[in-house]
Amino acid sequence: MTENKNHLVSVIISVYNGEKYLAETIESVVNQNYPNIEIIIVDDGSTDSSGKVAQRFVPSARYHYQPNCGIAAAWNKGIELARGNFFSFLDADDYWSKNKIQRQMDIFREDSTLDIVFGQVKQFHSPELSEEEKQKIWCPDKLMPGVHAGTMLIKRKSYFRVGLFNTKWRRGIFNDWHLRATELGLRMHMLPDLLMWRRLHRANHGIVNRDKSVDYVRMLKASLDRRRLRSAD
Repeated sequence: MTENKNHLVSVIISVYNGEKYLAETIESVVNQNYPNIEIIIVDDGSTDSSGKVAQRFVPSARYHYQPNCGIAAAWNKGIELARGNFFSFLDADDYWSKNKIQRQMDIFREDSTLDIVFGQVKQFHSPELSEEEKQKIWCPDKLMPGVHAGTMLIKRKSYFRVGLFNTKWRRGIFNDWHLRATELGLRMHMLPDLLMWRRLHRANHGIVNRDKSVDYVRMLKASLDRRRLRSAD
């Protein structure tokens, strides 16, 4: 990729009743040291004050409200509204390191054949948790490779090779999408840099919905079926 300051990155933030953390999340995008970002906040039917928090950032961000349809539908709506030639995603309770987008764009500039750049994640207990609650939610001390929607930066054309997020899954939505991307042979790079802080709190989607096994088995079966069809062609 040649040096070009006009590479617009569309950052899609989905929120559902996330008023407590949303401002910090948006600020971490507003404060990125990469200069060409559009922020799209998709409010997936929140009943709290998430909408009011989000609209404080207009016009720096665009705000869209829709009836509650789930994370996949919210991400897909953000994609529909996005104008950038790169996409990135962020949940309403996590936040980014200041150089997240710039660091990833540097890698794309170094290797134009890449489709996706990921980075490392640091998990942390949200400050409002009691010591007893913290004991119940495992929080690793070390950085972890973030094969996660929140660390991903992807070229627009590469995203559409894979297609939209599948709204039939209740959990593991990004896992399903990543499986499809892997099947298609998208070229991925994992940075050693800390790019995202993942907040652990009482209402984490992954903590509230711990039993993912049934959906994951179905995702793996669907992946195997797709591979068999391709090999038969």
